[in-house]
Amino acid sequence: MDMRTTISGALKEAMKAKDADRLSTLRLINAAIKDRDIAARTDGEDAQVSDDTVLAILGKMVKQRQESARAYEEGGRLELAEKEMNEIRIIEEYLPRQLDDAETEAAVAAAIAEVEATSIRDMGKVMAALKGKYTGQMDFGKVGPMVKAKLG
Repeated sequence: MDMRTTISGALKEAMKAKDADRLSTLRLINAAIKDRDIAARTDGEDAQVSDDTVLAILGKMVKQRQESARAYEEGGRLELAEKEMNEIRIIEEYLPRQLDDAETEAAVAAAIAEVEATSIRDMGKVMAALKGKYTGQMDFGKVGPMVKAKLG
């Protein structure tokens, strides 16, 4: 079952259960996916984005909410920070399990070996290989410096 179908089914379940928090978060997810569909159509691509793109959208949504929650906590707005954290928990239900540090290290080493990277010039190839296999499973903002350190 593709991601859209899964999310649409969850949206319907949330409506039936009258779960307002879950419903609003799922609607935000749907809106983000539809926005990307529209952007893809204007670029002349397929009408619907792939599951990998949906995973990337979800990952971005989680990261945005983490930043917002941190800002709310620093500002003393704990109720808003808690709302953001609840949204993160709901969004993460649709993401694959995140790799831990050891698994991330192993994945980076395997990607470097796979593309036969020898210098920092090959960083793009390594990152492309990682994104192809691990979209939604690792934070590429943290992985970039790790790859750079291994190649540099």
